[in-house]
Amino acid sequence: MNEQINNILNQRVTKTSKIQQLLLLGLTRRQVADLVTNGNYGFVQNVYKKMLEAGTFTPAIRTTSSLPEIDYTFTRSFGIEIEAYNCTRERLARELREAGINVAVEGYNHNTRNHWKLVTDSSLRGHDTFELVSPILEGESGLRELEKVCWVLDFCNVKVNDSCGLHVHMDAADFTMNTWKNLALSYKNMESVINAFMPNTRRDNYYCKSLSRISERRILEANTTDDLRVAFGNDRYHKVNLEAYARHRTVEFRQHGGSTNFTKMSNWVLFLSRMITFAQHAKVEAGTPLQNLPFLTNDQKTYFKLRTKKLTR
Repeated sequence: MNEQINNILNQRVTKTSKIQQLLLLGLTRRQVADLVTNGNYGFVQNVYKKMLEAGTFTPAIRTTSSLPEIDYTFTRSFGIEIEAYNCTRERLARELREAGINVAVEGYNHNTRNHWKLVTDSSLRGHDTFELVSPILEGESGLRELEKVCWVLDFCNVKVNDSCGLHVHMDAADFTMNTWKNLALSYKNMESVINAFMPNTRRDNYYCKSLSRISERRILEANTTDDLRVAFGNDRYHKVNLEAYARHRTVEFRQHGGSTNFTKMSNWVLFLSRMITFAQHAKVEAGTPLQNLPFLTNDQKTYFKLRTKKLTR
């Protein structure tokens, strides 16, 4: 393999040609970027997408065996929806603005804004209920902004109950069909592991239905995202919501229980981001225990193990 790589790198051809050859050889986009473009991942990604569109490269759904090293650096865009109660929207907006957060109080809507928005949600119980919806956040800088928001929620004594959820949207614009399939199958295969570190009320309810009822065969046979949406019953109320792609070019994860705790939120966002990165290469096999999940660090495994123990004691 090394001799083949060196031969390609030494050719008197364009960078694009070298990238194409290395991708066909089986190298990851991150590896190719490091070899050809001084780490410019975006250049390689553009070549990769054009190869997919032209039908010259069709990556197979792979399992965890013989995988190349995967770069899990968190750069993916995401959004978050925090359902809670015990603070008027007007007061919370005022405190958020004083903390430097751009926020507006609005009526119920599904529009993506370039600011945080405080909207109503009729599904929530309690007094002074609200849903706080973020704008598009970017990787680590987005997590830092989310942490500041959580400081304000704590200051305002915001509370959650069983009617509240925490919904996370992850950018899906770069997904191939294999990524979609690997992601759906991975979540389905890991569902019992994820359930164990979620509250009982979030393991299967009307607003975040289990994937256990989704046919694996129909997922594998899907040729388009519309086929996958049909396999999910065109229903956004699943733990993994594919309907979000049509409106926002995202995939929404609806399972996490309501929270104002940044540690819980950030660990879940990073879990989802790393799972997606892994799904770009392979799927998690059924029966894989928490300690063997291939995309988590040892610290993350410890965190989710302790969450599991706390919820089962």
